[in-house]
Amino acid sequence: MPMSFMTGSIVGKRFYQEVTTRMADDDNGWTVMLDYRTLKSPSKRPLKIPSLALAKAIAAEWEYQALHDASDEACLHSPERVPLTRAKIIEHLMKKFHQDLVFCRSPGDSDLTRGVLEKQIENLDPLLEWLESEFGFKPVVHSCFFGGKQADGLVGAIENMLKTTTDCELAAIDALAAAHSLVIPLGLFVDRWGLVEGGHDVDIADLQVQISSAAVFLGLSQRQ
Repeated sequence: MPMSFMTGSIVGKRFYQEVTTRMADDDNGWTVMLDYRTLKSPSKRPLKIPSLALAKAIAAEWEYQALHDASDEACLHSPERVPLTRAKIIEHLMKKFHQDLVFCRSPGDSDLTRGVLEKQIENLDPLLEWLESEFGFKPVVHSCFFGGKQADGLVGAIENMLKTTTDCELAAIDALAAAHSLVIPLGLFVDRWGLVEGGHDVDIADLQVQISSAAVFLGLSQRQ
């Protein structure tokens, strides 16, 4: 589960009648109103949302609570938690960077693994080429599920980029990394790469929900 979703839900028993959106008091962003109350973050400050589209999506989620208990879901209001856990989220993502499945290659020493390797070359090598051109370091590929060692320069460049993200962007990247890859969400975030397919039917369905939700969230947060 993404780190930005692991601090517990702020959604409890419904205590409001109407959910609306309005421009923030400083005219910089949007807020969600629960009756006359402004939706607040865990730090008890009004939650400021970068775009009206995302504000309406969050408002719809709170309205939906009337029909469904969303207390255990990874919801659109996860950015409220990011300011409190930003350092831990980045640390969690970077710990798994060396084991990123984009770096892993099938040995290709049999008919079965040769087919897997061909698919990996077709779908993943363009991501590796993008990674090298974007950050200036050639990724190391390996055939071990426990991962290999990437260059310190590449690790530092990725970590520095994560530190420059907004709370909404980091929440989306964290959610997309549920696909066992940080490189894929970075590609989507920076250059809008398409999604990489693969896996069993149930795994694909689960990942499609997580990845699509995060991709929609990122798109809404950047829409004017």
